[in-house]
Amino acid sequence: MTSNSCASAVRKAVIPVAGLGTRFLPVTKAMPKEMLPVVDKPAIQYVVEEAVSVGLNDILMITGRNKRALEDHFDRVPALEATLEAKGDTVKLDSVQATSNLGDIHYVRQGDPKGLGHAVLRAKQHVGYEPFAVLLGDDLIDARDTLLSDMIEVQHKTGGSVIALIEVEPSQISAYGCADIEDIGEDGYVRIKQLVEKPSVDEAPSNLAVIGRYVLHPSVFDVLEQTEPGRGGEIQLTDALQVLAAGEGEGSGVYGVVFRGRRYDTGDKLSYLKACVQLACDSEDLGPGLREWLPGFADSLSK
Repeated sequence: MTSNSCASAVRKAVIPVAGLGTRFLPVTKAMPKEMLPVVDKPAIQYVVEEAVSVGLNDILMITGRNKRALEDHFDRVPALEATLEAKGDTVKLDSVQATSNLGDIHYVRQGDPKGLGHAVLRAKQHVGYEPFAVLLGDDLIDARDTLLSDMIEVQHKTGGSVIALIEVEPSQISAYGCADIEDIGEDGYVRIKQLVEKPSVDEAPSNLAVIGRYVLHPSVFDVLEQTEPGRGGEIQLTDALQVLAAGEGEGSGVYGVVFRGRRYDTGDKLSYLKACVQLACDSEDLGPGLREWLPGFADSLSK
């Protein structure tokens, strides 16, 4: 366990949203993937709400071209608010105003699409020398679970960086980054010995897959500045974390929190549709009717 010299509280969240969303074409030709609706909110709003719920009110989005809709969504719309107020539609008015008051949201463009590591590096000036969270929009974590707050606590204890892990079927591990871990006798987290990007089933050191939540020590920026392009010709965050995992001194050490809660994957069309159904079934207004309808619909598919 490393010394926690950088003991600042985690206050800032970085959300990379510069991707092109090619798996969702043609809908993402003119609309950011992050703005795709999941029930009654765009996917990105779930991510921002998760950050704000644990006190990360200072949020930096790493954007790209054709992402203005993201900024517009979290901005005020005085004309719409005035119309809703005039109609006396306080429910919709409150929902619109809540979106623009979620947190202090900043934006910086990634410029060249050089990978997740490059996107995180673009946050260096805004973050400064303090630990910070990175949240990827493809993974939605249920608001009833405490993954991010657990990771922040582990970062404070260890002084290193923390990644989120889930157990997957061994046959699925080639779709993820994979962690080789060491049990260090601590309740709630493990130490990362090695990270392997999308290994074959035979080469995977475990069935623990990395998902899109990180709480990082700011020393990751220095490593990323020295990281050469890796898989796909991009600067990989995984490569920088591997350096920190093997290093010594302040900021070194990478730890994993194994998450066994509710996660909704919106990374491709099928998983996105599943996430919409899962979250709709849990909603107060839509859930009862949808749960009543689903068994009959499923039964009709087999006829």
